[in-house]
Amino acid sequence: MKILVTGAKGMLGQDLCPVLEDENYEVIETSIENLDITDINQVKNTLSEEKPDIVIHCAGYTNVDLAETEKELATKINVTGTENIAKCCANNDITLVYISTDYVFDGTKKEPYTPEDIPNPLNHYGQTKLEGELAVQEYCKKYYIVRTSWLYGHHGKNFVETMIALAGKPKVKVVDDQVGCPTWTMDLSEGILDLIQENLDYGIYHICGSGYTTWYEFAKEIYKNLKLNVNLKPCKTENFPRHAKRPQFSAICNGIYRNWKIALKDYLKLREEL
Repeated sequence: MKILVTGAKGMLGQDLCPVLEDENYEVIETSIENLDITDINQVKNTLSEEKPDIVIHCAGYTNVDLAETEKELATKINVTGTENIAKCCANNDITLVYISTDYVFDGTKKEPYTPEDIPNPLNHYGQTKLEGELAVQEYCKKYYIVRTSWLYGHHGKNFVETMIALAGKPKVKVVDDQVGCPTWTMDLSEGILDLIQENLDYGIYHICGSGYTTWYEFAKEIYKNLKLNVNLKPCKTENFPRHAKRPQFSAICNGIYRNWKIALKDYLKLREEL
């Protein structure tokens, strides 16, 4: 089976492609250098030439705060780009796996969101990812929409690496009133593999670390595992202003995959070996 991955050089893509290759899939890695997803003709030509059975669409505009000032660019990549991928997959009878986010929700719920809950994004990034979901549903019959959250991995900028970089500071302040599910890119990759191999019904799935926490408790767990003595202080969102509004409770329902604390421990252990 042949699988084409967009955004293969991104944080998720760099973990996902080897996972797929280990299962003997033929993987076609694409990035902005060889596939501009906002160019419909490039997408058409690439899918016609490569003839993949599955496209895993990881490419996207992911800077949540910058999306508030670069709205046109974020929309072009996350909405138009996804529409192009979805249309071409539909025309070629290709199964599409689209990576989405917990930020499609507004955070007003008091328990983890299910795939059936109605999205209501608070920021432009979340809005563009939701519009991408709607495009996939409109054009494709064979699709998996995969929502994930608080992603971190060894091949990109993320919260874990930021906290480690800040460990030597006199004081580190982290918000303690936003709740979500930390997710290692390796666990998400395994979850995507499960979708493909188990031939699950098409639709929307939530794949993330099980359990949920605050950014502050997440940071606390990072330092605890690394045995770092850091002057870590909790603060409120209002004391840490950002361009984009974040949902207060964006935990998504997932009873399948391992607890986020166990995944974090393995991530940090492997990090020391790399």
